[in-house]
Amino acid sequence: MVRLLLLIALCGAGTAHAAEQAVDPAVFRALDTAQIAQKKGDYAAARRALDAASAKPDSLEEVLLWRSRGYLAWAQGNNVQALEMLDRVVKSAKLDAEMHRAEELNLARLNLNERRYARVVALLAPRQAGADEEVLQMLVQAYQGMGQPAKALPLAERYVQANPKAADSWLQFLVAMNADLKKYAAAERWQRQLMLRQPNNAQGWRQLAALQQLSGQNGKSLATLRAAYQKGLRFSESELDNLVLLAGAADQPWQGAKLLAGMLDQGLLPRTAVREERLALLWWQARERRQAATLFRALAARSGSAKHWMNLAQLEMEQARWKAGLEALGKAERAGAERSKVRSWRNWAESELSFAREKRVASAG
Repeated sequence: MVRLLLLIALCGAGTAHAAEQAVDPAVFRALDTAQIAQKKGDYAAARRALDAASAKPDSLEEVLLWRSRGYLAWAQGNNVQALEMLDRVVKSAKLDAEMHRAEELNLARLNLNERRYARVVALLAPRQAGADEEVLQMLVQAYQGMGQPAKALPLAERYVQANPKAADSWLQFLVAMNADLKKYAAAERWQRQLMLRQPNNAQGWRQLAALQQLSGQNGKSLATLRAAYQKGLRFSESELDNLVLLAGAADQPWQGAKLLAGMLDQGLLPRTAVREERLALLWWQARERRQAATLFRALAARSGSAKHWMNLAQLEMEQARWKAGLEALGKAERAGAERSKVRSWRNWAESELSFAREKRVASAG
């Protein structure tokens, strides 16, 4: 209903505007009759009135009939025909500047509805210098739809800078787009502006911590979470766990390990075997083998798990600690580790240990 009323208003405005121009009276009557019928929802009568009218080729009357047919098709949900008719109108160059701009904007709206993003850009980009909020929104959506967020971003930034009271959705868009483009400092700046409006929104604090963590500022991320807790805001365990998983997904195991270790040490997350194993794996991925081995040693001693002993054995051997590795390997075997895997690791460790002995003997001699 809202769309129908909009179309009627647009069509009516165009008919009134046409009255101010030199239009053939018979065509004007047909346009007026079609408008009244369309307003009543009698699309068949509107169609008959338009079909009964005739206009000379390449005339203003022909363009106005195309226009009315386009809006009638749009009202009936026939967007393909509406696009064809309104495209002809815009390309005709028969309308005055004011009416041409209005039709160009309506055609852009319809193209956006149909996800014809390149056409939206072609119609609106030339007017973006003095664009209002709606035009900027359509251009931003179109560039996003075309997979070109870098072109959408400056338009959104320009709008927000010119309109300090812009809706939160604009700020949220700027945060998301800058983060997607890995412009974390800019994303953090816009996130802080959003938080000035919503200082007690826990999600905003968590988003800020995530951005800081993605930019490698795990210390600031932890401080942000701690500040939120001091304000009385609380996060679920899954939200905090997801911050750590985010580091892994972003190929930042060291940052993830530092963040998780900090949250465990400061009591923001309860210490569990699952989280300690995750921390050990993150240290391992970050090639901090000593920290990883210390954690797996404690885990293996408590759990007696073959997997934990095998992880410890591998970590010890990666540090050329062959005896410690063989000792852990023996415990993994007794805990039920796969024998072929144990044998393979043992053969490697024993050969390396033997080589090291021979080297020492040779040096002594």
